[in-house]
Amino acid sequence: SFGELAFQILPSKTSDRLLQPLWDYLLFHHLPLISSPLFPVLLAFSSYFFFSIPFAILDLLGEKVPSLYQYKIQPQRQPTLRMMAKSFFTALFNHFFFVLPAVIIGTLILPAPTMPQEAPTPYEVLIDGLATLLLFDTQYYIWHFIHHKHPQLYRYVHAIHHEYAAPFSWSTEHLSIPELMTVGLWSNQDPIFLKCHPMTTWCTTVFSIWMSVEDHVGYDLPWTLNHLVPFGLLGGAPAHDMHHQKPSSNFAPFFSHWDIIFGTAVPLKKKLR
Repeated sequence: SFGELAFQILPSKTSDRLLQPLWDYLLFHHLPLISSPLFPVLLAFSSYFFFSIPFAILDLLGEKVPSLYQYKIQPQRQPTLRMMAKSFFTALFNHFFFVLPAVIIGTLILPAPTMPQEAPTPYEVLIDGLATLLLFDTQYYIWHFIHHKHPQLYRYVHAIHHEYAAPFSWSTEHLSIPELMTVGLWSNQDPIFLKCHPMTTWCTTVFSIWMSVEDHVGYDLPWTLNHLVPFGLLGGAPAHDMHHQKPSSNFAPFFSHWDIIFGTAVPLKKKLR
């Protein structure tokens, strides 16, 4: 009813949580958007699009920007505009013809989510987001390892992602349909399983897309997350680039602990011209 809807979007007057004003603004002004089942897809794909653009420009400029090009991991392999377009339109095709229909079907089967009145605390965003990333990292490590060890699974499911020996930003989502749908399932269900606040889920989505793009840029830039986080806890572009050079190594998407524990971690060996 209208009364129930009005109650859902009334700003909280009693909460002193730091993120409450932002959450109240989203509920009051953008409830139809953020409660739409298509919003997570739009958020994830737009993040992939906008995060990839700067690195695509850098690749196209190449040696014209020597201050940055010096950090390219495989300088002898430079992606072309055609390669970039192929990866982007593969991702666009998969989302339009498979992800969106799956989301629409899901809305007919699953109950509509309800938006909580109270915002999460910054601590909850941080801890729950980290838990989601660690869970996804574990799931993908196992999945990735199995698909590299099983010839048929590799050939029909994962091989498309290894079409290019030197990854670049747009190749982040150069995936087969089964792999994209598997990753999408975990990305959507893990926050639900961990009972994350919607705001935490969205923050984690954007951050994980940034980490994924950063893994694929093909540059070992000194200010990327793998250099900012201490003790080598994040693999970053060096680890994933090495995985494309030596596919039996560095299976984890974000963190490095599983590769270290199971002996699949291989340090970067930068190739020179």
